[in-house]
Amino acid sequence: MKELVSKSEKYLLIFMVLMLPNLSCEKIDSQIPDVPVSFQINLDFSNELTVPGNSLYFPGPGFGGVIVYCEIEGSYYAYDATCTNEIKQSCTVVPNGLTGTCTCCESQFIFIGGYPSKGPAAASLKPYKTSLFGNILQVYN
Repeated sequence: MKELVSKSEKYLLIFMVLMLPNLSCEKIDSQIPDVPVSFQINLDFSNELTVPGNSLYFPGPGFGGVIVYCEIEGSYYAYDATCTNEIKQSCTVVPNGLTGTCTCCESQFIFIGGYPSKGPAAASLKPYKTSLFGNILQVYN
């Protein structure tokens, strides 16, 4: 019986050690409303996005517009431009290369992952998917 209790304690300890990181690294989800997003960018016309490190703002789609960032040639990130701290369509993140700044609370975000790097925002920017077909970049959710 003593051996069974010892074995149970060992499994409980292993379980707690494995679960502890999951409890302490809680992911903060943004509350940006879900809206359908599907549009194409012709990179022949928006050729700034063919240069790694550049980003552009597209005001029509998404909740507060969409920011597209070119990491390296052929690799793109897209995010809703609405700040995750000030969830209003008027509070957008203005892109400047790799980072962007909220017009309301001045939170800064890094466009590789959309993570906040400065300011009161705690949640990452809402991401959208991207697919590249030749010189046409599709942004969608």
